[in-house]
Amino acid sequence: MSDIAGKTSVKLNIEWSQSVKILTIERPERRNAVDLETLQLIRAEQLSVIEEGGRAMVITGARPAFCAGADLAGVHEDEFSAALQEVLVGFTQLPITTIAAIDGPALGAGAQIAAACDIRVATAESVIGVPAAKLGLVVNHWTIERLVREFSWPVARAMLLTAKSYTGEQLAQMGSVHHVGDLWAALKWAHEISLLAPLTIAGHKLALETSAGDTEVNELVDSARRLAWASNDVGEGRSAFLEKRPPNFQGS
Repeated sequence: MSDIAGKTSVKLNIEWSQSVKILTIERPERRNAVDLETLQLIRAEQLSVIEEGGRAMVITGARPAFCAGADLAGVHEDEFSAALQEVLVGFTQLPITTIAAIDGPALGAGAQIAAACDIRVATAESVIGVPAAKLGLVVNHWTIERLVREFSWPVARAMLLTAKSYTGEQLAQMGSVHHVGDLWAALKWAHEISLLAPLTIAGHKLALETSAGDTEVNELVDSARRLAWASNDVGEGRSAFLEKRPPNFQGS
């Protein structure tokens, strides 16, 4: 679209198209895996979008991926997890419609970001999943609740218990992806949404999010999550991933 204008930071490109704010994760060498700085940049844009006049927000990733997961290099897990949770909840608390424009893998943290957005537009061949079981990790209770609500119980179970991924086309057939298309299709829809009554959108979104009920992390799930993150299996999962071999998990 010819009216797009913006600025580029090291890891996040920020553009405006009329009243639509577009965030593009710019870490193609890491398949747009998000690190702590990227999450902090996204959060800053969430906090500023309303006073800047935003009526819709689109998040996407530079090719070849939407977001291939978390990049924890040099960051303590608790610090990263807190920043990621702020971003995820931030999408749900904005009084405007947020759209994930998915082209390529949206895995782990990428799937979490996609699920946190109100609307998902994905190319047919995009792959969405949470391969935590291949890495020896446990995602938090908020994420599990969100995956269940946005993708359905059967899909969430398959993602979490079998590490199954789904294509954009498959999820569209189930209603979890709202439209099959590319970034331009997402922007076209975002422009249409931006013309809708903002107080109606804000009120409906508040009601929808409130209907989700209590989103506090369940202590039992959080305990299991901490145990998994501290295990030897986490190191084995990462090593196997880097060495492109099957992991040998021991459950410890």
